[in-house]
Amino acid sequence: MRRVRLRFENMQQVAGAAGIAVILLTDMERRNALTVVCDEAMMQQILMRLKTPQQCSTMLPETLLSLLPSHYEIMVFGLFQGQYQVVLMNEKGESARLRMSDAVLLTLMSDIPMFIEETLMKRQSTPYDEKATGIAIPINTMDVPRLKMAMQHAIDDENYELASQLRDELNRRKPQ
Repeated sequence: MRRVRLRFENMQQVAGAAGIAVILLTDMERRNALTVVCDEAMMQQILMRLKTPQQCSTMLPETLLSLLPSHYEIMVFGLFQGQYQVVLMNEKGESARLRMSDAVLLTLMSDIPMFIEETLMKRQSTPYDEKATGIAIPINTMDVPRLKMAMQHAIDDENYELASQLRDELNRRKPQ
């Protein structure tokens, strides 16, 4: 399996959507970008580590990280029901699942590298442009409440093509 190492680029609050932010990750060469939606609580945790990392050094997550006995890495290996599938693994092959936004926070707090399967990166990423004024969020990475909210917004804006794409994604996720 080929994989691509990810790096944190930035995070932006979503205009018009209180409590939602988008995390932007890129490959190490900064050619392709991957977006991750996170909630207000995670946004605050990430901002705290970015703005005042020295003040976080005695917080519980940082303290627990300092006690880890072995080498770890994070692997993003799939997408299911709008959520990236992510594991934290050690060199023994032991692993634990975690949310993508938690994985990003963990990489910011430590030197734990984050990787994504190359085929998943190719499928989910867009070309990275550091001068871009907007960020694309693939609809297959949005959770159901956000899909419904986006569909209603598209209908209100009379963007029926987008509304039908969002409806189709919601229908794909319904249990058969």
